Amino acid sequence: MKIVITGSLGNVAKPLTQQLAAEGHQLTVISSNKARTQDIQSLGATPAIGSITDVDFLTQTFKGADAVFVMTPPAITQTGIVESTINAGKNYAEALEKAQVKRAVMLSSVGAGSPIENGPIKGLHQIENLYKNVANTSFTFLRAGYFYTNFFNDIPLIQNAGIIGGNYPEDTNIPLVHPNDIAKAAAEELVKDENGKNVKYIVSDIRKASDFAKVLGTAVNKPELPWVEFSDEEALQGMLQAGLPQDMAELYAEMGRGMKTGAIQKDFIEHGSPVTGNTKLEDFAREFSSAF
Repeated sequence: MKIVITGSLGNVAKPLTQQLAAEGHQLTVISSNKARTQDIQSLGATPAIGSITDVDFLTQTFKGADAVFVMTPPAITQTGIVESTINAGKNYAEALEKAQVKRAVMLSSVGAGSPIENGPIKGLHQIENLYKNVANTSFTFLRAGYFYTNFFNDIPLIQNAGIIGGNYPEDTNIPLVHPNDIAKAAAEELVKDENGKNVKYIVSDIRKASDFAKVLGTAVNKPELPWVEFSDEEALQGMLQAGLPQDMAELYAEMGRGMKTGAIQKDFIEHGSPVTGNTKLEDFAREFSSAF
């Protein structure tokens, strides 16, 4: 099959490209970074260098594709993050329609079923609704859990303060996912002959926040590492002090609040809380230890 992959060679797009190349598909990988050209070629794919803000570029790249993997960067700009994410989705939708692509898989998120209290995920909520109106293209909305790789951002806090935490309590159940498990699920969905607009969850594990402290702490020789629940304001100020832009910090604080209230997990639970990924928290802990 001829498959186009967006997301350059990021945490999901790279293993997805590797898997699909090993299966013998004809791949094109979109990247805005010309320096990625050789790396993309080394994986057995054709690079398409351009911006996802350019609908004509996207349309030309999508033409003739049997399927497209569409994902939006987590933070395209420092301000107006949600609006920029939605605009990227609009560009994808227009290009898919103009190029008459029959099959697409969108990287979405647990929590995209909610229009409120989901922080940056609210952009994905609106993009899913946009894609539902793309004529003649079947979609799978691949709603992923909280990326394990986000825990790498907690390393300075653990090293400097001896704690890990968030603005939700330690007994909060969080759906987690490894990017490799997302790539495997996306590869399976891209080659399916399906109709309509369908939701599929990709989650590797469901764990309480207290387990984050216990498992990750043990992996870095800090078995007594505590989970600390911050207030929304404390979480916001901590992210600002760490250098996050105001808009991004506010969105992540809202996402933490949505985890606390259950707004983010609600749609996942209503779909039966399916866990189909293979990478458990203990498996990821070895990667975390190496990075630590």
